[in-house]
Amino acid sequence: MTGPGRDAEQLMDAAAEGDRRSVARLLSMVERGGDDARAAGALAHARSGAAYTVGITGAPGAGKSTLTSALLGELRSRGERVSVLAIDPSSPFTGGAILGDRIRMQDHALDDGVFIRSMATRGHLGGLALATPQAVRVLDAAGFPWVLVETVGVGQVEVEIVGAADTTVVVVNPGWGDAVQANKAGLMEIADVFVINKADRPGAEETRRDLDGMLDLTDYGEWRPPVVDAVATEGTGVSELWEQILAHRAHLESSGELGRRRGRRAREELTRIVAERLLERARQASDGDRYEALLDDVETRGTDPWAAADELLGG
Repeated sequence: MTGPGRDAEQLMDAAAEGDRRSVARLLSMVERGGDDARAAGALAHARSGAAYTVGITGAPGAGKSTLTSALLGELRSRGERVSVLAIDPSSPFTGGAILGDRIRMQDHALDDGVFIRSMATRGHLGGLALATPQAVRVLDAAGFPWVLVETVGVGQVEVEIVGAADTTVVVVNPGWGDAVQANKAGLMEIADVFVINKADRPGAEETRRDLDGMLDLTDYGEWRPPVVDAVATEGTGVSELWEQILAHRAHLESSGELGRRRGRRAREELTRIVAERLLERARQASDGDRYEALLDDVETRGTDPWAAADELLGG
């Protein structure tokens, strides 16, 4: 094998042996897209399936990065190896955003049992919605049994990405406004565990009552999302949060829902890839002399848009 596939295979072998630079290069391939991403994604897919993903999201300023850093410490205290994907759809810079509160995670940067990577939209077909599952599989194939996916905000892209985790943690702060925002952003539907971070501030009890009230109005089936109080800057509540994550995992595994969730995600990912491929074909068909000639015919009423589209697509 030569070309991108051979390069990806060598990197994947090295990553599986613990070479962090190879992991980073594979993730860069995935972010850039193209043939390299396909080769890396195919190899990672074949070697993955063991890792468990935890999504962490919530409104900006809720303390997600501080909570994620605290969770890293909790997992390491239990001897677990863990990786973090910090998602920032808005950053145009290589390596993703450099945010003040995310710097706290660098306390773990020299720990061989921790791997942290920021991701931003690059040239990947379909953007982060397609790149993130591949990146998770790279980390899985590299031997990290836990992958934490943390998002900057609660836009459509972030909710879509983090909602694809095995367990989704939604972080809010004391105050009714955050609960309303969580509801409006669709986070109530994807949450498996709620965390009221900064719970030492006024309004924490009111926020818990608001969340409980909204949870009462929703049929969650056998698993009702628990609400955990935490003060991430002090480490308070972090152990309790992790126990709830473990409890949710046990519930998913014992009920068979974990397999069903992953099956739905595979279906959605495949559908999204097909849609992006078709969209790319449409972009290619909407270019060149033939397209311009048909466009002139449409503008002069020589043909209608549907007939022109059929001709372009060979329909």
